[in-house]
Amino acid sequence: MVNLSKQLSITAENNPHKVAFIFESKKTSYMELEGAVRKFASQLEQLGYKKGDHIALVVGNSPYFVIGLYGALRMGLTVIPINPLYTPYELTYILKNGDIKAVITMDVLLEKFTAIADQLPKVSHYITCETSEKINLQKHPLSTKMQSFTSLLHSGDAEYIGPELDEDDIAIILYTSGTTGTPKGAMLTHKNLYSNARDVADYLTISGKDRVVAALPMFHVFCLTVSLNAPLMNGGTILVLPKFSPQDVFRVTKEHEATIFAGVPTMYNYLLQTAKGHVEDFSGIRLCISGGASMPVALLKEFEKTFHVQISEGYGLSEASPVTCFNPLDRPRKPGSIGTTILNVENRVVDEFGEELPVGEVGELVVRGPNVMKGYYKMPEETAVTLKDNWLYTGDMARMDDEGYFYIVDRKKDLILVGGYNVYPREVEEVLYSHPDISEVAVIGVPDPETGESVRSFVVTDNAALTERELVAYCSEQLAKYKVPSKIEFLEELPKNTTGKILRKSLREKVSK
Repeated sequence: MVNLSKQLSITAENNPHKVAFIFESKKTSYMELEGAVRKFASQLEQLGYKKGDHIALVVGNSPYFVIGLYGALRMGLTVIPINPLYTPYELTYILKNGDIKAVITMDVLLEKFTAIADQLPKVSHYITCETSEKINLQKHPLSTKMQSFTSLLHSGDAEYIGPELDEDDIAIILYTSGTTGTPKGAMLTHKNLYSNARDVADYLTISGKDRVVAALPMFHVFCLTVSLNAPLMNGGTILVLPKFSPQDVFRVTKEHEATIFAGVPTMYNYLLQTAKGHVEDFSGIRLCISGGASMPVALLKEFEKTFHVQISEGYGLSEASPVTCFNPLDRPRKPGSIGTTILNVENRVVDEFGEELPVGEVGELVVRGPNVMKGYYKMPEETAVTLKDNWLYTGDMARMDDEGYFYIVDRKKDLILVGGYNVYPREVEEVLYSHPDISEVAVIGVPDPETGESVRSFVVTDNAALTERELVAYCSEQLAKYKVPSKIEFLEELPKNTTGKILRKSLREKVSK
């Protein structure tokens, strides 16, 4: 079977001089990328690594990430991408639990690994990617275990082929963000990743003519599949941004005539806030893709009106490689919906007994398809709870309409019970987002002695004169009494993770202090 690594070889053979990615104005062709992948893979083998060994990729958006990922996959290693912003404590858990034997990382991050090196006896090498910081690596405490990424590339074998890979071999282990306790490692096979990249590319008609802005972090599965793997399937060009900033997005989009932008709702909010003078920069964009969290309908409509481009909202999760739904491009998309089921995947809404519910009823969204993970690494009990009869239980509450469009109502665990009534935070958030002075909103449930729980809202606004009383009155006009926030707090900004997802857990901790 074809896998991501093999597909890259095929694309490079068919389009050797086509630009695979652009980073800081430097263009890399498919032939150059394929050569670098072969060289890096050959050197990993020379260092003594064998098919099935685990390697961590702790690198920001850069050629290092692309070559490191595809080179390790070519050699048959299992790659564990990790957020470079993680603390030594967070890194230790994943590196130990993930049985890591080698780490690819930036030279500026080596201090983090020095602090925890004695807890990682299994790590044989730290493959360092040079930055502009000019760090003296010869005098570094880890120098005896260090290998230079660039040096390995220079001395690698451009004719290297690599071992035969089985479609059920584990290609990547993605550790969930840990918002619900200990991070779990979702084991994704070569088949999982390849099938989802292929089906996303087909569903969104991503072709060799497309230039996709990769502003999301590549260690995150949304960017990994939609902005990296999917474009590489059909010879597209990836515009790699080291990190997200509205100014950089506008600049790169205009300079390289980008056709696709993928982001989370927070990114769209920032782009909208800084739209003045930049609307024309987006004129070549044919499609915007949103995922990672539900997009407020008010934000979606305002963005589309401002930039004259359609946003296709989708849905996915790490355990499904990640995409299961997208709003289709060949018929009207529905604001507030995550769209319809993509090719080769099945979605259902079920009750607590796993029975499919009628159209319109709210239940748990379950998924089945070639994209669904093998299980959680070394966590058989958690795997058994999440995977039942080949269905992946997502933990998200959803409903489906009579045209097959799905709507995420909320996370199962975020459901608020007020006096026995269900309150879905998203419903309250949508109302507050529709207020002209509100730019960001998050809603949580807090303990209440009379009703069990009550609704607490956190908002961000530029209008210093706006009051809690006004907003409560605004909500009361559109929501049943039990859904109206009992308290609304004003914040300068909402806590978010590195992908821009709002962290309700941090807000709950803030309330409990």
